[in-house]
Amino acid sequence: MSLKKLVLLAGSVLAMSLTAVSAQAADQTYVVGAGGTYRPFEFETPKKELVGFDIDIIKAIAKASGFQIKLVSTPWEGIFATLGQGDRDIIISGITITEKRAQMVDFSLPYFPAEQVIITGAGNKVAALADLKKLQVGVVNSTAGDIVISEEIGKSSTAIHRFDNTPLMLEELYRGGVDAAIGDVGVIKFYIKSHPEKQFKVVSDAKFTRQYFGIAVKKGNKELQDKINAGLKKIVADGTYAKIYKEWFDANVPTLPLQ
Repeated sequence: MSLKKLVLLAGSVLAMSLTAVSAQAADQTYVVGAGGTYRPFEFETPKKELVGFDIDIIKAIAKASGFQIKLVSTPWEGIFATLGQGDRDIIISGITITEKRAQMVDFSLPYFPAEQVIITGAGNKVAALADLKKLQVGVVNSTAGDIVISEEIGKSSTAIHRFDNTPLMLEELYRGGVDAAIGDVGVIKFYIKSHPEKQFKVVSDAKFTRQYFGIAVKKGNKELQDKINAGLKKIVADGTYAKIYKEWFDANVPTLPLQ
């Protein structure tokens, strides 16, 4: 066989190998666990399809990093154990990054700022947490908002109205049963976007500690963690993240700490 033919053959074999490797990478499928009850981050349609901000984000990350995902509705109780057991490769479920959780799983870079905010009627003059001291305030029972207002005006104060969930709390605010409410920024923004007829305003306060949601993988799975981080950086850089955020919340797209 001539030298030219040998070179062509070697080149053909190399090309086939690279194609096979590329196809194998593209075919890599990871099982993603997500809760189905935390609107607007992840919730089920009547057809049991998982949708939400988190779902759109993980789909975009997977596309940007060149891997496939299989979404599985996963109850919050025990969701972290599914990583250790190997039943899930990734979990994304409005998970706040904490030191305690970081001892059990490895987190991606932050993908959503998850602080508390105050919501009032549009004409209300509330500008800070201190302005709530003489008002009737709604919170969801035992949440971060409940803790903050309890520290501000006393846990047993009759001015604190505790509800089982955010929609109930906001309906009471709309009807005038409370003057203001405190809740998760994402849930609040989604409610406002979904009810444009209800004139609300959102107020931040420095006393609300800024936390972030992260995407979790099994402890030590750096390869997958790196893929997720690379995909997140890509969708932020190309505007996909901003587009998804605006669809679910508003035009005030946050700047994420992606270092």
